[in-house]
Amino acid sequence: MAQQRQGVWTAGPTKPSPPDAAEKEAIIAACEVFIRDVLKPRFLPQIRPTEWNYVVDIHGAWMAGRYRFMQRYRSGMEHCLGEEFDAPFARIDRMGLDRFDIYWMRHTGKWWRLHVGVTLAEALHILETDGILHPV
Repeated sequence: MAQQRQGVWTAGPTKPSPPDAAEKEAIIAACEVFIRDVLKPRFLPQIRPTEWNYVVDIHGAWMAGRYRFMQRYRSGMEHCLGEEFDAPFARIDRMGLDRFDIYWMRHTGKWWRLHVGVTLAEALHILETDGILHPV
C-alpha cells in the first residue's frame, strides 16, 4: 500500500507594506533620479525608430507598495503605426521601513524575486549593476 505524502507549509512572499506619504514621495523621487541619471543615459541614449516595436522612453510607476521600472515602446508596424505600450522589466516592493525586495520580469510574464530585504540605496545599486535587471 502506498504511503500518502504529508503537505508542508512554507513561508511565501508577503505583501508589500504601504509607506506614509512622505516616505512614498522620497522613494518615488529617488527612483526618478535613478531613471534620469542612470537608466536613460545608459539604455536609451537616443530613440531609433524601426519597422518593428522600438523603445521611446524608460519610466517608473508606483502602485500598491511597489515601484515598477518600465520601457515605453512605440510600434513602427504599418497596421498599428504609432501605438504605444509599457513593458515592465524590474520592480522593487517596499516590505518595511527601508526594506525592499527586488523582482525581475521574466520572459514568461511572471515576476521572479531575486533579492530580499535590501535598503533603497542597495536596491538601486543592484538595479544598476545586475545585468538581468536591465532593460532589454
